[in-house]
Amino acid sequence: MDQSEFRQNLVTKEWYVIATGRAKRPHDFRREKPKVELPPHDPKCPFCPGNENQTPPTSFEIPGPSGRWQVRACANKFSAVSPSASTQRHAEGLYRSMGGFGVHEVIVESPVHNVPSCELPLDDFAKILFAYRHRYLSAAEHPDVELVIPFKNYGESAGCSLAHPHSQIIGVGLVPTHIRQRTEELRRYYDETGTCAVCTMIEQEIEERQRVVLDEAGFLVFAPYACGMPFETWIAPKRHIPSFCDTTDDELRGLAAVLRQLLLKLRHGLGDPDFNYVIRSSPTDERTAQCFHWYIKLMPRLAKAAGFELGTGMYVNTTLPEENAAFLREVALPS
Repeated sequence: MDQSEFRQNLVTKEWYVIATGRAKRPHDFRREKPKVELPPHDPKCPFCPGNENQTPPTSFEIPGPSGRWQVRACANKFSAVSPSASTQRHAEGLYRSMGGFGVHEVIVESPVHNVPSCELPLDDFAKILFAYRHRYLSAAEHPDVELVIPFKNYGESAGCSLAHPHSQIIGVGLVPTHIRQRTEELRRYYDETGTCAVCTMIEQEIEERQRVVLDEAGFLVFAPYACGMPFETWIAPKRHIPSFCDTTDDELRGLAAVLRQLLLKLRHGLGDPDFNYVIRSSPTDERTAQCFHWYIKLMPRLAKAAGFELGTGMYVNTTLPEENAAFLREVALPS
């Protein structure tokens, strides 16, 4: 391979630079975080049991042992959007605006303050995903919600401000331009080939085996051929499912098994890096459109965008996805 090459992602149609001339080896990204001792319960934490009055009322919960909740959802106290805002669009000359409509919830993943979610028992971790689906469906039922995004920020550099394990889910009354462009590309690919681009990608990754991290429980975990961040990883159901909310109970349990494994591999193999993950799914009014196929995009915060990325919109990846996948495959997890 030359010093660098441009690669295009089949699903998003985005181009990335794989800069092998200054490539780092996968183990070069391991960073040992300073150990911070946290208590199992923090009386000042709004997400700890007993502090429910510090957050908006509970909108959904899954019970745990001793009658308390295991997973809890509530409106985000510092919401980026509001369900009472208008969706009417306004024109001021050339400019357009609309009210900041949307729903924004927090998913508190565990009653325990100091245990990362991936260290929870598998059954407890699976309950987090069941909560995602429930709150996704609740947000999507609002007639003005056009797009629902479940996501998790882990660590300060990923935008996480509270240590207690939690995720978020936002439903908004528009489809952002860059997502609209991606959906149009997916539709164009389906119209031209009669097949789903994500299904095609899954088939090729399984055939080549170079970038596969895990292939089990009905899901493929892989490093995309073209991606912009070191150790960026996708998780996709091998069954064609346009919308996340149509994932079955058994499939959610399978997803829990592979997502938990992946997070543990990052934790033990790379020294617990900060990360974001987001669930990419179809817009709410295209829930059954066959050109869509939901997936999770996980992005460890191991590099920063600089002038080239900001100027071109193309990210420079200083690692090879093939080497990153091989590294993660070999990470042994404690029994």
